[in-house]
Amino acid sequence: MPSPTHADHTAAQLPDPDAVDALITEARRLRARVDAMLHGGDSAGDPQVRWRRALCDLAVHQLDDLGAHLGQLRDGLGDTGPADGRPLLPDVPLRDGGPDAAAVGALGRAGSAQWDLLTDTAHWSDELYRIFGRSSEDGPLTLDELPSWLFAEDQALLTGMVTGCLVDGRPIDGEFRIVRGDGSVRTVHMVGEPVLGADGGTESMWAVLRDVSDLRRSQRTLRETRESLQRQRQIAQTERRMAVELQEAVLPPWRGAQRFPQDGGPATMDLAAHYLPSATSALIGGDWYDAMQLPDGSSLLTVGDLTGHGVAATSGMAMLVGALRGMAVAGLQPGPLMGWLNELLDTSPQPALGSALCCRYDPKTRVLHWAQAGHPAPLLFRDGAGRPLDAPDGVLLGATSGAQYAQASEQLQPGDLLVLHTDGLVPRRAATDGRGTPEADGGGHRLLAMAPRLIAARSAQDCVRLVAEEFGTPDREDDACVLIARIG
Repeated sequence: MPSPTHADHTAAQLPDPDAVDALITEARRLRARVDAMLHGGDSAGDPQVRWRRALCDLAVHQLDDLGAHLGQLRDGLGDTGPADGRPLLPDVPLRDGGPDAAAVGALGRAGSAQWDLLTDTAHWSDELYRIFGRSSEDGPLTLDELPSWLFAEDQALLTGMVTGCLVDGRPIDGEFRIVRGDGSVRTVHMVGEPVLGADGGTESMWAVLRDVSDLRRSQRTLRETRESLQRQRQIAQTERRMAVELQEAVLPPWRGAQRFPQDGGPATMDLAAHYLPSATSALIGGDWYDAMQLPDGSSLLTVGDLTGHGVAATSGMAMLVGALRGMAVAGLQPGPLMGWLNELLDTSPQPALGSALCCRYDPKTRVLHWAQAGHPAPLLFRDGAGRPLDAPDGVLLGATSGAQYAQASEQLQPGDLLVLHTDGLVPRRAATDGRGTPEADGGGHRLLAMAPRLIAARSAQDCVRLVAEEFGTPDREDDACVLIARIG
């Protein structure tokens, strides 16, 4: 049974895989064209040529990142969720360590700078002034002044890069944070290299600096979102495992056929049951079935469904089934028993609704006493045909305080077949009566149409197998239970 707060929501549309493939092809084409420009000339000498080459290099890195992310998007389109064992989100390569050349593929514009060691002068582009929040009238920062604009913990990184470039001729590739004059903080990625003179000594250093603040902010958000979803996935898997274990502990342990004898004599009832899980939900629902012999020789048969899924539903189901067994053993008849179950659920700290069917069969008189709480009536198959029993009054469990539940009786005969089921047996999209009208009995019409096959079956277990084959469809939207009893 779906939660009372359930509502249909239109799912977000996934991108078309063909459209993603087209974007990947276009990104590769652009990357090849930019790469051709990157290797199309000699960067030595003219600073303007070096500047253009640096921009091409930045664009190549950015297109590489774009292609990689589109590829991960394409690979993730076939992911059906956590059931297949893959990560909930494709792993976007977030740079947790030090920055590298690929980090240059960032958002925002780039500025250039050149520091001349011979004249002790610096030249900045207009964009670099904007990145640092300075005006051209303020003039560029010298290499000695630049560290004072950085976070204290980033200053050693910049000093090491500059020293390595000027002394050892190593290229610069690093990232640091600056505090601008207005107090705002920006993250800047810097790549550069030394300019050597005719004697092989370093004459100047040029660099390209890009404001990557927005990119890093987006990456942090993506990382936090991915980690949050992965935690939710782990919680869901743990909850599912707990729900399955709880359900297995509550539902009857017997499998296959179960026969109830009368005072040590021949069997008076042949029983079989089956749980059909939902194909669309990752969580276990609150459906149950149960059958047991009572101290006075009668038999208890019950099925029910508590709203919701997961541990909350299965724990609530365990509470109801335990209470139901105890009151049945104490001798309560189905009608009063339902009233006490309603009070139990109504006063529960976790509000929920439930439907239930409770039957008490007396093998001496072959009379079935039963009551229901908003649940499909038992189906009786006899003489080649089937019909639902006339249902006594009974509202959903937990719907109102002090509810009274009527009780009905049915005289059974040897060979009769009783089918008890929960209302999730038929997928909602398929639950129609043949004229396009939705069924109100959770699939009872289809079960009644199976009368010839069910009556011809040799045992209750064979009947359950027929029902499971008929209703165990891949598009099942809700879990369900079926309990079948053949009267001896």
